[in-house]
Amino acid sequence: MRKEYKLSIIIFICIFAFDQFVKYAFVNFSWEVDGPYMSLKLAYNYGVAFSMFAFLQEYLKYIQLLIALIATIYLLKNKEVFYKYFLPISILYAAGLSNILDRFTYGAVVDYFYWHYGFEFAIFNIADVMINIAVAILIFMQIKEARDEKKKASKS
Repeated sequence: MRKEYKLSIIIFICIFAFDQFVKYAFVNFSWEVDGPYMSLKLAYNYGVAFSMFAFLQEYLKYIQLLIALIATIYLLKNKEVFYKYFLPISILYAAGLSNILDRFTYGAVVDYFYWHYGFEFAIFNIADVMINIAVAILIFMQIKEARDEKKKASKS
């Protein structure tokens, strides 16, 4: 098994398990804490980011599962893409599938971080943060790749 697959599995399990553990704790043990900048407060998100598409409620989990399946098929057919971007892909899959599992388990995504310093912000969870980190890593990798190609082309 290639090292990218092994690392991907480890990353996936760690992020997925930690996110689900924290969500389970919030749902079952009510950890509500108010802070000056951020509060911990249980909320259920029936939509996606900022509760968009909440009107799709019951269908949303199946749509997201279908998107994950299509992405998986693409990656299986284009293994070089996976090898190149395994880190952000692993993070994205762990976080995304954790949120999808919430929809099947709780009927909505479990959120609990509420940022309110200076402005009101949406309530979010660890998986949401990890999705943003994965996208940032992917963008960074793409920019670095473009710069490297530019340098290579200018040397020729």
